[in-house]
Amino acid sequence: MTDIMQIHNVRIVTDNEVIDNGTIQIKEGKIEKVEKGTIAPQGTVIDGRGNTLVPGFIDVHVHGAAGHDVMDASREALEGMALKLTEEGTTAFLATTMTQSKEAIEKALENAGDYIKYGQTPGNAEVIGIHLEGPFINENKAGAQPVEHIIPPSATLFDKWQEVSRGNIRLVTMDPESEAGLELCRHLSSVGVTASIGHSEATFDQAVKAADHGATHVTHLFNQMSGFHHREPGIVGAAFLDKRLKVEIIADYIHVHPEAVRAAYQMIGPDRLILITDAMRAKCLKDGTYDLGGQSVYVSGKEARLEDGTLAGSILRLEEAAEKIKKAMKMSWHDFVRITSLNAAEQTGVADKKGTITVGKDADIVLLDDQTQVSMTICKGIIAYDRRGNGAVDHRR
Repeated sequence: MTDIMQIHNVRIVTDNEVIDNGTIQIKEGKIEKVEKGTIAPQGTVIDGRGNTLVPGFIDVHVHGAAGHDVMDASREALEGMALKLTEEGTTAFLATTMTQSKEAIEKALENAGDYIKYGQTPGNAEVIGIHLEGPFINENKAGAQPVEHIIPPSATLFDKWQEVSRGNIRLVTMDPESEAGLELCRHLSSVGVTASIGHSEATFDQAVKAADHGATHVTHLFNQMSGFHHREPGIVGAAFLDKRLKVEIIADYIHVHPEAVRAAYQMIGPDRLILITDAMRAKCLKDGTYDLGGQSVYVSGKEARLEDGTLAGSILRLEEAAEKIKKAMKMSWHDFVRITSLNAAEQTGVADKKGTITVGKDADIVLLDDQTQVSMTICKGIIAYDRRGNGAVDHRR
């Protein structure tokens, strides 16, 4: 790798404007210059003609990809995900656990914490933390989370797991219906961890009360939560109306109907919506039977389901979700950046380094063609994926 990289002849979506025919200069993994027109060529020069340059996508809810899963609790699993996710424009993600035995969760947390501190490979997507999804959830809204491992919310247990993870848990999906749930919301907020309402039957009032106690996030809107009813607006109603809450959505048009995605976008707006994949290990692989938390998941076409038909995560690529929603909502580039990167950066505490094309921030960037498909992904100044080549670039070799 050279110390300097430039991309010329490209539309650049900065934090405050859209520059046509601009140039970006990267030095030592950071954005050094963003200019209109061209500048004197230095280092590696890339012609970005026909492309739009945006911040790298950040996926705050992804369990696995390419045969790997966070619950495998291995360096190989996280490395495999970090390599493969760059193909869809993802430059950073939260390694997402699921409801399992305490021992299995602790192994996954320890592994992820060690990987974040010691194991990350330059040029791969960065694991910026851990999303603890469960086991503090409602068994009636378990979805594909194994019911036998669900336990009541516990701030004490969370503290133990945070220590095991080397302080890397950034987001916790939990049910806030009980007093213990509210106490966990309050505790998470006090230690700088995002509390997310999810897998819950909470009423509208209970969801708002959770926000009063520090919750600032909603996990995969509509899925495994109390829905909107005109006499009980539920968690969905709180997500629509409470501006303290940022809200995830799986825009694969399987988990959520296209018109429900449209309704969510119009009600919530780009300042609070976050695109996620909730993907599991079968993403990028062929149809077949795969494991998710000790359960068989049957993948056919675009769907991943348990034997009883319950949706079991997704095989969605973040690039695909972004393409769908941008075209359907006819959104501006700045709104697009909000829902694919900046909102997630804010929720995970990395907005000082990621989420916008700003001088001084990490050079985590994506070039998109005129169909909003990924042409190139660059992670901290290193080309991670180039569609003109043979896919993701394995920098371990």
